[in-house]
Amino acid sequence: MKQRNADLLMMLVTLSWGSSYLFMKDGLNSVSPFNLVALRFALAFILCGAVWFKRLRSTDKKTLIYSFVLGFLLFAVSASVIFGLRSTSTSHAGFLASLTVIFVPALSVIVLKQKPAAKLIAGACVTMIGIGLLTLSGPMTVKPGDLLCILAALLYAVHILVTGAAAKVADTLNLGILQLGFAGGLGLLFSLLFESPRVPASMGGWISVLMLSVVCSAAGYIIQSIAQKYTTPTHTGLIFALEPVFAAAFAYVFANEHLSVRGYVGAALILSGVFIAEMKFKRTSSKRIECAN
Repeated sequence: MKQRNADLLMMLVTLSWGSSYLFMKDGLNSVSPFNLVALRFALAFILCGAVWFKRLRSTDKKTLIYSFVLGFLLFAVSASVIFGLRSTSTSHAGFLASLTVIFVPALSVIVLKQKPAAKLIAGACVTMIGIGLLTLSGPMTVKPGDLLCILAALLYAVHILVTGAAAKVADTLNLGILQLGFAGGLGLLFSLLFESPRVPASMGGWISVLMLSVVCSAAGYIIQSIAQKYTTPTHTGLIFALEPVFAAAFAYVFANEHLSVRGYVGAALILSGVFIAEMKFKRTSSKRIECAN
């Protein structure tokens, strides 16, 4: 597969994930939050498990343990976003979720004791200003939903780092499938404890759940695992940075959500900060400088 085709596939994945915020918000009209998490990931697991049943039978202990950890993180991420969407907009959720790109290198600095790059510091500063403009609705007030979406971005950054460690010792395909099952199981457990589980009663509710399960979860994770073999991490990071743009576009077209002028400026700064953190800057060699002089 050519890198251009791989990048196009990653773009489709990013497009589907950008739409997931709208489907989650619509899904909440039919079922409760934990119930929605359970349906989304359980159906995705059943679909993937049916296709790769024979391979799943050979799962080893390490893969199983890592799958549970990743499933727990995936459950926590989804629950945070879904609860966050109850008190914030689809557009806000999409842009705040893009903070994962900032949190990943920041956590690498903390965990791996790496010296922070100048681009990371610059990108983080620009992003923090953007968050303030996007989320502060009054004198130093932030909606609870915004904080939950920021928490989701942090948790997904942890998910990415754990996935990187797990990929070195575990079967990556089984890892991706089993984490869906554990996330769905945890969603069902919490729904039984705190809610009354049920299936959507309307066609719109089922469409939202099936889109989240089949397109955003099952197909999204499988295509990502295949396409990332043929493109670079830099390309992947930059393409994923378009997720909040797609989320805002879906919210504008289908939910008639509009940001204020300050909100658009803040969203643009968040996206700029993400790109700054991911960009690779080439240094001009001293010989070229001397020749120019």
